[in-house]
Amino acid sequence: MENIISKEKLSKYFKLTTEALGEVKKNIIEDKEEGAKEIVDMVTNYLSDAHHFEDKGDFVNAFAALNYAHGWLDSGVRLKIFDVHDDRLFTVR
Repeated sequence: MENIISKEKLSKYFKLTTEALGEVKKNIIEDKEEGAKEIVDMVTNYLSDAHHFEDKGDFVNAFAALNYAHGWLDSGVRLKIFDVHDDRLFTVR
């Protein structure tokens, strides 16, 4: 088992999380806008952090920030703040 975070792996997860963020922005459940904004802001901040770490060559912390970002997205889906059903992008029931 390889436990190296490569540039390719980071790229894959940057794309996945960025795509998922775009989906939730288009699918906010009515009356959940306040919670959605908070989640989107947190995800955006973690993505920014991930890019910062990547630029410094710190792929471990970049990957960690991406995982936090995606965790926020999944929590919003599970809490029914976003109406998405793509099990490739989200942990959906």
